[in-house]
Amino acid sequence: MFKKILAALAMLYAALSWAAVDVNTASAADLDSVKGIGPAMSARILDERKKAPFKDWADLKARVKGVGDKSAAKLSEAGLTVGGASYPGAKPARAKAAAQKPATAATTAQGKPAMPATPASAAKPAKK
Repeated sequence: MFKKILAALAMLYAALSWAAVDVNTASAADLDSVKGIGPAMSARILDERKKAPFKDWADLKARVKGVGDKSAAKLSEAGLTVGGASYPGAKPARAKAAAQKPATAATTAQGKPAMPATPASAAKPAKK
């Protein structure tokens, strides 16, 4: 039973890590959670967003120092969106993760094969 709970928690964590973070609504902590964005970049993003929301990826690249074509594609692959849209040409985060390692019910969060469940009838009888 414990293994099932642990597996469910691992799947929940994996699903949350693929959640998209919109640059126009995210907090500093949300932005920091995106791979490739640190405290300095999140501060630059928030400072520019105070002036006006970002219209699209081109607007974000023009206004935020350190965001170019390559970094925009990487940030989009990591789950960052502008107005709900991914960077054009970037692979979606889910598709990239799924292509690297297909998820199966028989693997653990570390990618190791899961221990097969022992049927109750095969378990050792309790001593009296």
